[in-house]
Amino acid sequence: MQGLQGKAAIVTGGCNGIGRAVVEAFCNHGVSVTIVDNSDQGTETEKELRSKGFNVQFSQADIADEQACHSAVGEAVAKWGKVNFLVNNAFSFIAKGLDAKRDDWHRMMDVGPIGYSTMAQCVADPMQQQDGGAIVNISSISAHIAQPNRWTYNAAKGAVNQLTRCMAMDLAPWKIRVNSVSPGWIWTREVEKAAGGDREKWEPVWGKYHMLRRLGDVQEVAQAVLFLCSDNASFITAAELPVDGGYLGMGPEGLGETSSFAGTD
Repeated sequence: MQGLQGKAAIVTGGCNGIGRAVVEAFCNHGVSVTIVDNSDQGTETEKELRSKGFNVQFSQADIADEQACHSAVGEAVAKWGKVNFLVNNAFSFIAKGLDAKRDDWHRMMDVGPIGYSTMAQCVADPMQQQDGGAIVNISSISAHIAQPNRWTYNAAKGAVNQLTRCMAMDLAPWKIRVNSVSPGWIWTREVEKAAGGDREKWEPVWGKYHMLRRLGDVQEVAQAVLFLCSDNASFITAAELPVDGGYLGMGPEGLGETSSFAGTD
């Protein structure tokens, strides 16, 4: 991918799952990365990645805290002298419906779309000084569909998609492109927990939600993020890129395995 070597990125929620895969993908393309995370694994993650020869630093921050966002971006600029890319990945997974409390909603939105917005506001000026940049917001297929007991999570992800378009509009004059990526069922910590660690058992079950008949891997999402940050995507902004194995393209018939037309020409 073009235009990544020698650049600097900030990845929120970069200690685990999709965020960690994005960090490593950036590093493999010669990008220096600041990992912004509230995890107690941050220092160990930084040490591990540095042992591989990667240029990384860990900045502990809860992106629901506005001042913490400013401080994290300040640390990144101080360390690398610039910020070219921002990947808004950190997000609370609060899946509640009728039982959702106001505090659940506040946390969901503060870490989610509000946190994304704050981070974008913080990097806008440093990116402008570098003659532009790219922001990728991690959304979800859940932004498009109804799921049981998911008022909080799905509404927050839906807000991310609209926020992405509005960001792209306002930041375009500064040559800052803003896009989103919407993963399907990806083998992350939450999915692994739901599967009891048994991917072999559950992949055929959950794989039927996708045209490709399998779950996705975090590395596949990371490659989509890097593409949107790269010069290869130089004329792409305000777009949503599904990395969902065809999930959103299917209707209620699913894979058609029970349809009378299944297997016919």
